[in-house]
Amino acid sequence: MAVNSPIPVAADLKPVAGIEIGYAQAGIKKPNRKDVLVMKLAEGATVSGVFTLNRFCAAPVQISKENLTAVKAGGKPIRALLVNTGNANAGTGEAGMANARATCEALAAELGIDAQQVLPFSTGVILEPLPVAKIKAGLPAAVQNLKADNWFNAAEAIMTTDTQPKAGSRTVTIAGHTVTLTGISKGAGMIKPNMATMLGYLAFDAKVAQPVLDVLVKEAADKSFNCITIDGDTSTNDSFMLVATGAGTLEVNSVDSPEYRELAAAVTELSVFLAQAIIRDGEGATKFITITVEEGNSTEECRKIAYSIGHSPLVKTAFFASDPNLGRILAAIGYAGVDDLDVSKINLWLDDVWVAKDGGRNPDYKEEDGQRVMKQSEITVRVKLARGDAAATVYTCDLSHDYVSINADYRS
Repeated sequence: MAVNSPIPVAADLKPVAGIEIGYAQAGIKKPNRKDVLVMKLAEGATVSGVFTLNRFCAAPVQISKENLTAVKAGGKPIRALLVNTGNANAGTGEAGMANARATCEALAAELGIDAQQVLPFSTGVILEPLPVAKIKAGLPAAVQNLKADNWFNAAEAIMTTDTQPKAGSRTVTIAGHTVTLTGISKGAGMIKPNMATMLGYLAFDAKVAQPVLDVLVKEAADKSFNCITIDGDTSTNDSFMLVATGAGTLEVNSVDSPEYRELAAAVTELSVFLAQAIIRDGEGATKFITITVEEGNSTEECRKIAYSIGHSPLVKTAFFASDPNLGRILAAIGYAGVDDLDVSKINLWLDDVWVAKDGGRNPDYKEEDGQRVMKQSEITVRVKLARGDAAATVYTCDLSHDYVSINADYRS
């Protein structure tokens, strides 16, 4: 069971006009599990995404980026997304590129569109050839069951080591227009900022101009999926996609409009929810930890310190053990790489417990108070740098015995 994260209810996931979803059991890695997902988009939809910064990025990432670039150069719009789990198609060279293109061509033939109008995505084991024949064989079934209300099945179809599907819906009113938003995500390990071993898809029925959507996807990602870390490993396949189907009545054509700000707030809120769901379901996780660094010179340095804390195996194992060995947090702050940091001004809290004051142990701090917080399933670490007005928040989890066991057996 993920940390304080109930399994989504299928009936609560709202259909988004302008997108249909189908899935299949293709037997890519294991039999009798959903492992192929198709999202068919209505004419007039706009699509934008952000991807992993890993230089070994997977073949489907490269092709998705190419096809999105072609749209901006005047090519035909994206009309479908194709996702497979069980195989990452990463570290597969030119053969991997050819295989990813072959799956796009197969889906395009099923839907009567061009291959360049398909965005491919893969997740699973790296360095193994993509089983193209299995994916092709599963596509007719996925296309046959295309429905608007298949979001729960979609969330299940993209899982790998996830223990449960991750999905959510929102309905907001903007300038008198009702907007429906629904999204899914997956990920449980190999999670680090600049995306993670994660896939995220969020659709809404507003009509949004392509340049505006390109700004929105980066803004939402920076405040959500780029603020999570489980183990410090940046994956090869990370992708977060926004789909504005255009089937609703709201139109947003400028980032300077009040409608954009309201839409961005709704998209970001749901993105944060989906990103946090990944951390709550981190491999072997027993605790959900929020790390906030305040009073920094810049957001960048605040994030650098927050990630230093969140990546530290010593800090994470202390949380797992409920051991208030909190000097480990100070050490992580100190080696974060902020060279002119004045540690004599650092203050540290665990929830409401003031642990370190002006760079040293708070005279009023009692270890039993620290342990009380450490035993909680949700913990907030708050650091004040006394350097400025900037702040940043990162979400992470503890590091347990199960994390090692899950990753030792990942390919079995």
